[in-house]
Amino acid sequence: MHIHILGICGTFMGGIAAIARQAGHRVTGCDANVYPPMSTQLESQGIELIEGFSPDQLLQFETMPDLFVIGNVVSRGNPLMEAILNQGLPYTSGPQWLGEQVLFGRHVLAVAGTHGKTTTSAMLTWILEFNGYQPGYLIGGVPLNFTVSARLGESEYFVIEADEYDTAFFDKRSKFVHYRPRTALLNNLEFDHADIFADLLAIETQFHHLVRTVPGDGLLVVNGEEPALERVIARGAWAPVERFGQAAQNEWSLVSQAHDGFSVLHLGKELAQVTWAPDSGVMGRHNQLNALAAIAAANHIGISPVDSAKALAQFKNVKRRLETIGIRNDITVYDDFAHHPTAITTTVDGLRRRVGQARILAVLEPRSNTMKLGVMKAQLPDSLSMADKVFAYGANAGKESLGWDLTEVLSPLNTVAADKAKAFDNLDALVNAVVSEAKPGDHILVMSNGGFGGVHQKILSAL
Repeated sequence: MHIHILGICGTFMGGIAAIARQAGHRVTGCDANVYPPMSTQLESQGIELIEGFSPDQLLQFETMPDLFVIGNVVSRGNPLMEAILNQGLPYTSGPQWLGEQVLFGRHVLAVAGTHGKTTTSAMLTWILEFNGYQPGYLIGGVPLNFTVSARLGESEYFVIEADEYDTAFFDKRSKFVHYRPRTALLNNLEFDHADIFADLLAIETQFHHLVRTVPGDGLLVVNGEEPALERVIARGAWAPVERFGQAAQNEWSLVSQAHDGFSVLHLGKELAQVTWAPDSGVMGRHNQLNALAAIAAANHIGISPVDSAKALAQFKNVKRRLETIGIRNDITVYDDFAHHPTAITTTVDGLRRRVGQARILAVLEPRSNTMKLGVMKAQLPDSLSMADKVFAYGANAGKESLGWDLTEVLSPLNTVAADKAKAFDNLDALVNAVVSEAKPGDHILVMSNGGFGGVHQKILSAL
């Protein structure tokens, strides 16, 4: 079958392309911007890429593709999509194609939640791989224990990062309702994606729909310390529920040990100890909980906590999760994907636990749709409180671009310490300010869910 993918260069759709190619299909695709590293990764697998969405590309094929797979970046008005609709050509969404053609009949382990999906999915996949299960997987990032972000796999098991964002312009349900998991891991739940969800209740309803698809002999692994998830489960759960968390009343709990390791407890009994590798890039309480959840999910398919702990001792984090980009003059620069205030808090906390009293210079770009709408702006100062200095960037630091005043929002931090937080609407000015402030022994933590104008390398070069 010839599959043509619209929006192929996103991580999720690129993963689908790779899986389709591994399944023996001819795969082509197009996107508005075709550039490395995704373009290189796809082309190395024999996938032909076309720049842009011109309907003229339909004339380039000797025979019309058998199916068009549509990414959720494509909306009505897209010229190629309009041509597909007008000509009555067959199309489907990425999640629906994956659910019907790849996941059907397999034991799907789905990792859902507002935060930690990518890291937890990578941990769970590595646990299965290390223990010889040869899983398929699709992860929304590049797991450093593997060379690619997705693969078809050679067994009945498939691990998927289960996103609550909508499926496509013609299917406004969350992606994860297409996956039909047998093991569903619900990591946490907060309000996010303010561009498509009116409130937290709307997201809870989507999670409820996911829960309704888990069979009676499946398992729900649920964070027992998340009120929103408790509300989801209260609406109905038709599969057994095992809760995890810090508190001992959860079926799965943990006790922190030295160097960010922890003991794994099930029903109050210690079963294993997790010790991270020195070069793992894993730190912080949130990653302990991510790992605990992955251990509980793996236990459902017969992998003991001891064997999971052995795997995690060799786990390496996903790119852009407190990833060390470089060190200059004893100043370390990190990159992290954090953009929601809760994720910012846990990221800064994780780094603080590693570096102790050393100074942390936080460099933030609030560019997610939720942040641009200002829904979470009041939480920003608290989320950055553990940093010593804060440098924030908007294309225009005033009200014009964000819809709210970045300087004003960060001002509470300056009542704690003079000049603790500064906002910039010029990237070079931000870089100069960071470099002027940085001293040997400092840690510069860059946080954004985008490319941030290559600020990491600009800072390293200037240092």
